[in-house]
Amino acid sequence: MKNERNGLPVLGGLALGLLRLSFGFYFLWAFLDKTFGLGYATPSEGAWIRGGSPTTGYLSGVEGPLSGFYQGMVGSTAIDWLFMLGLLGIGVTLMTGMGARVGALCGALMYLFMYGAALPTVTNPFLDDHLTGAVVMLLIAAIPASWAYLGLGELWRRVSPSPALR
Repeated sequence: MKNERNGLPVLGGLALGLLRLSFGFYFLWAFLDKTFGLGYATPSEGAWIRGGSPTTGYLSGVEGPLSGFYQGMVGSTAIDWLFMLGLLGIGVTLMTGMGARVGALCGALMYLFMYGAALPTVTNPFLDDHLTGAVVMLLIAAIPASWAYLGLGELWRRVSPSPALR
């Protein structure tokens, strides 16, 4: 059975919707854990609302060819805000399917920045989870059906002020 609108099999659309939701939850969870220090990646005392820096721990340990670039951002309030707003925005757009193209493109960019911070990769000379995450984000951004299945992407398509914001 095919969806006549986009030619995508229903199971394929559902799989893409589930993939979008999974990555949305991943970004939204990172935002919540770093904001409130839920004790997973961020201990309670390191919570953003308690004055902790959500980027300092990760960026302080960067080694490799881009370490100077990333370590120059350590402790920057502007970088912390951009990072946290990015996590929230990407998570919400992917979870809802509304504005998912923009959210997924921003997610790909964030993954590429994290890939640069992870160089040199440890388990593979080129590929790591950041790079594969960026590829998945590009896939979600490129296939409009992924925004509608299990989400509000179809509603957003009708009401969004600009096709660029879909």
